[in-house]
Amino acid sequence: MFVFAHISDTHIGQDRGDGGSRARERTERVLRVLDGLPGELDAVILTGDITDRGTPEEYEEAAKLLDGSRHTPLHCPGNHDARGPYRAALLGGDPADASPVDQLHVLPGATFAMCDSSVPGRGEGYLGDATLAWLDDALAGARKDRPAFVCFHHPPLPLHGQYVDPIRQFGEDRLAAVVGRHPHVAALLCGHSHTPAVTTFAGLPLVAAPGVVSSLRMPWEGEEDGPLDYALPPMLTYHILDDEGRLTSHFRAVP
Repeated sequence: MFVFAHISDTHIGQDRGDGGSRARERTERVLRVLDGLPGELDAVILTGDITDRGTPEEYEEAAKLLDGSRHTPLHCPGNHDARGPYRAALLGGDPADASPVDQLHVLPGATFAMCDSSVPGRGEGYLGDATLAWLDDALAGARKDRPAFVCFHHPPLPLHGQYVDPIRQFGEDRLAAVVGRHPHVAALLCGHSHTPAVTTFAGLPLVAAPGVVSSLRMPWEGEEDGPLDYALPPMLTYHILDDEGRLTSHFRAVP
């Protein structure tokens, strides 16, 4: 059994008249819950929009928060992130490198391919040819007796949320072709939706994590105050992949 936590959309630095303290405090609350767990997790992942404006200062703050956690998250960029500052502060890389931030993490019980679905300067997502080629090679080279999780920020299909569907991940047929070649892929995991969502993609589970900074109102819930609810508590997800290869996901509000 492989157990891991999934968080998304921390938006460190988001200023709603508070200088960014609200986003930081909500992220700290989530990390405290994870750090205080009596049991061990096999991994923690963070699927993008780590910062709100992609500034070096926001990434410095994010790095302090993430590095100070008991479980340093595996992460990928979102549409609010910026590749150069992201790479410099979180990976110790070249701030002038604007290429996709794709990372492979081989853990004792699973492989995580953290893909960059961001399109610089735009809200929607797309896995470029270089990223898809990298993913195909990474999955081909991974151990077939261990599950692989393909992770990115943008969901590759509509989740019926009026706010995020227009800026979801496009070109999804190309992604489906890649994961279809690798039967050891157990699931696809994303963020961006600011609401927990579970569906299937290419015959596999697709789970979108809830947002840390805010929650999305669905169309039938009313939009008189806008599509995002900032009053609901931050949330996180626990995923369990059992020995039969079945993924189960549990969503938790953080007090």
